[in-house]
Amino acid sequence: MSNIVPVILSGGSGTRLWPMSRPERPKQFLSLTAEETMLQLTAGRARGEGFAEPIVVANAAHADELEEQLTSAGMPAQALILEPMGRNTAPAIALAALTAPADSALLVMPSDHVINDVDAFHAAIRAARPMVDDGWLVTFGITPDAPETGYGYIRVGDAIAPGVHRAARFVEKPKRDVAQEMVASGDYAWNGGIFLFRADAFVEALRAFCPDMLDAVTRSLDAARREGVRIFPDKDAFAASPSDSIDYAVMEKADRVAVVPVSMGWSDVGSWDALHAISERDEGGNVHGGEVVMLDSRNCLARSDGVKIAMVGVDDLIVVASGNDVLIVPRGRSQDVKLLLDAMKNG
Repeated sequence: MSNIVPVILSGGSGTRLWPMSRPERPKQFLSLTAEETMLQLTAGRARGEGFAEPIVVANAAHADELEEQLTSAGMPAQALILEPMGRNTAPAIALAALTAPADSALLVMPSDHVINDVDAFHAAIRAARPMVDDGWLVTFGITPDAPETGYGYIRVGDAIAPGVHRAARFVEKPKRDVAQEMVASGDYAWNGGIFLFRADAFVEALRAFCPDMLDAVTRSLDAARREGVRIFPDKDAFAASPSDSIDYAVMEKADRVAVVPVSMGWSDVGSWDALHAISERDEGGNVHGGEVVMLDSRNCLARSDGVKIAMVGVDDLIVVASGNDVLIVPRGRSQDVKLLLDAMKNG
């Protein structure tokens, strides 16, 4: 078997972790759960024996930061594909699939997720690999522990190999009562957005279901500017691609789609509440980082990259300070940060 090529998708803006995460330096470039940044942690879990150097697909504005972080961690990219604009995940993955050797297995990973049990992740990859070499498109289904409405779900169908099942159905961000029923049934997994398939299998799926997308991405690479490992797809050609997710464009339409259910301590760290839930807490249930002093406070999250935060006698509060901006929100309401940013933009 040839080495697996990690494909790291780093196009997100991470606005739900404002004010630390911003479009110019989104959360994948931050050290939120460890000394390493989330980008470095992502690259590190697909490194070593059996893995090739990664292909990274990212916003062109982040090129220097990406290259510096990966190089300093000893994980240089074999290719850094810099999108002129975001067109969602399907075109981004198409860029990587057309850049990698056609017969290579691509492990597609978002750059800003957490996986605490890397051994379980690698075991799931090993289970999937024979199916991938046989042309299947494989996704990894996260064992759900709550009826989350912000995630997509995958119905786990009949077993087709040890640890591997047919993906019977995709459900996008259900309402709470539907999510409760699906979790209670035990037949569904969260869609974590992590995939494994051969490059040529993905290209052929695009040819069948999204020929306009494949044509636009191919033309953008044919006319790309190249500087060392950096690849700059042609802007006009890439802009002509439909904007669509891999789930809608390919996974929900293809016949040979499999899912590997796995419990691996996964989180998309999609909010400050999510970060509090997965972080190590002190005896009062607090999570803090930077210049923070707390007295008689419980179940709070406080982080600062500059000014000192002092908190006395408060419970269930999130306080985040970065530069000249301070966020204060009750714990449980941090998903509303996006609404807050919209209000500030319009106000």
